[in-house]
Amino acid sequence: MRRTTALPRPPASAPLKESHAWRTLRTLFPYLWRYRLRVVLALGCLVGAKVANVAVPIVFKEMIDGLAPVQQALALPALLLALYGLLRFSTALFTELREILFARVTQQAVRRVALEVFSHLHALSLRFHLERQTGGISRDVERGTRSISSLISYSLYSILPTLVEISLVLGILFVRYDAGFVLIAAVSLSAYVVFTVKVSNWRIDIRRTVNETDSAANTRAVDSLLNYETVKYFNNEAYEARRYDEQMAQWENAATRSQTTLSFLNLGQQAIIALGVTAMMWRAAAGVVDGRMSIGDLVLVNAFLIQLYIPLNFLGVVYREIRQALTDIERMFTLLGANREIADAPDAHDLPEGPLQVNFDAVHFAYESDRKILDGIDFAIAPGKTVAVVGPSGAGKSTLARLLYRFYDVTGGAVRINGHDLRSLKQGSLRGAIGIVPQDTVLFNDSIFYNIQYGRPTADREAVYAAARAAQLHDFIESLPQKYETRVGERGLKLSGGEKQRVAIARTLLKNPPILIFDEATSALDSQTEKAIQGQLELAARGRTTLVIAHRLSTVMNADEILVMQDGRIVERGGHAALLAAGGAYARMWTLQQREQSGAAATT
Repeated sequence: MRRTTALPRPPASAPLKESHAWRTLRTLFPYLWRYRLRVVLALGCLVGAKVANVAVPIVFKEMIDGLAPVQQALALPALLLALYGLLRFSTALFTELREILFARVTQQAVRRVALEVFSHLHALSLRFHLERQTGGISRDVERGTRSISSLISYSLYSILPTLVEISLVLGILFVRYDAGFVLIAAVSLSAYVVFTVKVSNWRIDIRRTVNETDSAANTRAVDSLLNYETVKYFNNEAYEARRYDEQMAQWENAATRSQTTLSFLNLGQQAIIALGVTAMMWRAAAGVVDGRMSIGDLVLVNAFLIQLYIPLNFLGVVYREIRQALTDIERMFTLLGANREIADAPDAHDLPEGPLQVNFDAVHFAYESDRKILDGIDFAIAPGKTVAVVGPSGAGKSTLARLLYRFYDVTGGAVRINGHDLRSLKQGSLRGAIGIVPQDTVLFNDSIFYNIQYGRPTADREAVYAAARAAQLHDFIESLPQKYETRVGERGLKLSGGEKQRVAIARTLLKNPPILIFDEATSALDSQTEKAIQGQLELAARGRTTLVIAHRLSTVMNADEILVMQDGRIVERGGHAALLAAGGAYARMWTLQQREQSGAAATT
């Protein structure tokens, strides 16, 4: 896939610079030129349609002059009438052929750019996605891809045809009449174009403000709806509506200003057109009175003016739309310019097959330079063994899973699998070898079957059923009215915590990875559900290299080794019994949790 040039976004107070516009067009050009034959044929049809369209008034002029003498035979006007109809049809024929030829070019360009942006967003780092606002990004992509179609359509179907027609008309006026007509037409056209460009450029900043407030309002709405339950918990419907309305009020003010400035632009354009038409018709009428021009010539000039100024009037709208489209596309392309923090090295290779050992070798890591998270972490997970990591919140436990997945790169030391530094491996190969059951399982708003099959999209139904049985989920699914086709709702909210965790286990088992990560997979569940899930997790871990990150120590008693972390360091390590006998941090945590469980049992 072609690498797209990064396009920096100008500040909201500045209009879109011409250099950015040309860079945007240059970026789009390869997507169109892939279908160069269709493009060339479409341009040929465009010229053919305009030649036929310009010839129509000339034939009409000859008909008028031919009908003037009463004694004139009707043969010549009849032939001209037939030619007139043929030219009219030819204009429509060439126009529709151009549409047919170029339809796939436009849609393919939109499809390819949308796919490239979508793929790039998935390739960006976890840091980017933790900071992004989904509603605003989705609206930027939507507007950007739609604007590609608008830009191509307006350029090919409005700008180029109008320019071709203007050139043909000015040439005919110069050859058939005198330079005065050309001068009036050229001055009128130049004044119209300059006025339109200047005012439209001034309005770009207003249009960008409309887009930004629209995206901000959409982001706020999506964020509120995604947190529907939280809004209800705190009875904050009115508060959310007020915040949304505040954003919409900003959009209203910007949109109103955009509309009023548009009216000013339209009035100025119409004034220029009125002056130009009046001057042209005055000169033509004077020519008829002097005997230098016929009635047919007057009709021809009038027809040319209509043909020129009707599309030219629309050209003002087209220019504004193109400028808006370029602004929207530029904003979308800033997403393509976002830095890929984690990328495969040029010589990256696949992870070798076979049993896998994980090593953290003197690992240091910090999300921000002034806040260290891991400080010299050293441990190994042998093939088929389970290592558990426990400790208080903020100790850096979950960061180990993110580093193993290579959502981030270490700032010191290395994470290795079978001796291979993760930075030397292809990310697809690495992540294909790892399965995770997270603390907060987020499901797609689709069927249970789809969410389990997501672990291996090529799996057949029997494999999905087998994974569900292994996760002790099959009987529950079969008891539902729609069975495996039951939709789970947004983020899986229609399922309980235990049911979602079983789905997570099932799709991880379906993936069948050699490395497993359980990232506090049961901490959000009640004790009874936790015990049921814990047994399934231990079965899933058999024969696999497993990292268990846990808060509740009762879930890691059977681990081959337990690591106790505090403030980014490993302060103790060993088996459950040995750590209890040592009487250190692990023993204190165990005693505290046992007291909490005893107290909870006494109050129920």
